[in-house]
Amino acid sequence: MSATTIVVAVWTYIATGSFWQALAWTIVTLLVLQVGYFLLVARLIYRSAQRAATDQDSVDAVPPLHRDGVWF
Repeated sequence: MSATTIVVAVWTYIATGSFWQALAWTIVTLLVLQVGYFLLVARLIYRSAQRAATDQDSVDAVPPLHRDGVWF
């Protein structure tokens, strides 16, 4: 998040030469990243609650290390 924000700030400043436009685009970038992060966390919580509600009595066929959906 920090790297993306810095890149956008420097890129906008170089492209426009205006500190204020660079600041505005940096703030917009931070807001978009924060909203995206919030939506991702909300989706993970919703899917976890939904999965727990449907799998209360069933046997879990997925090993404990793979319950998050990440496979190496």
